[in-house]
Amino acid sequence: MSIDPRVALQTLVTALEEHLAASASRRMDDDPAVEAAYLAIADAFEAYEEALYDAHGEVTPLEIYEESDEDVDLEDDDLDEVDDEADVEVETDDVNATRD
Repeated sequence: MSIDPRVALQTLVTALEEHLAASASRRMDDDPAVEAAYLAIADAFEAYEEALYDAHGEVTPLEIYEESDEDVDLEDDDLDEVDDEADVEVETDDVNATRD
C-alpha cells in the first residue's frame, strides 16, 4: 500500500526546509547535520516519486544524483599530465617566402 502523494510531497518539502536550515547553520565543511539533511531529501524524493507514480502513473522531471566510482576528481598531477599531452607544438617551414 502506497502513501498519499500529498503526504509524501509535504515530507519532501519539510526535508528541503530542514536542509536549508542545516546549511545555514553549518559549523564545519563536513557537518553531519547537513549530510543527514541531504540524505533525507533523497529518501523523501524517492518516496514522493513512488507515491506519485502509484497514484497517478506520473513521474517528475528530476533525478537523484548518485556519485559513482567513475566520478573521481582528477588530482593536480593528473591535470598537469593531461595538459602536457595536449600541448603539442608543430613546427612548419616558412611557406610565405617569395622568390625573386
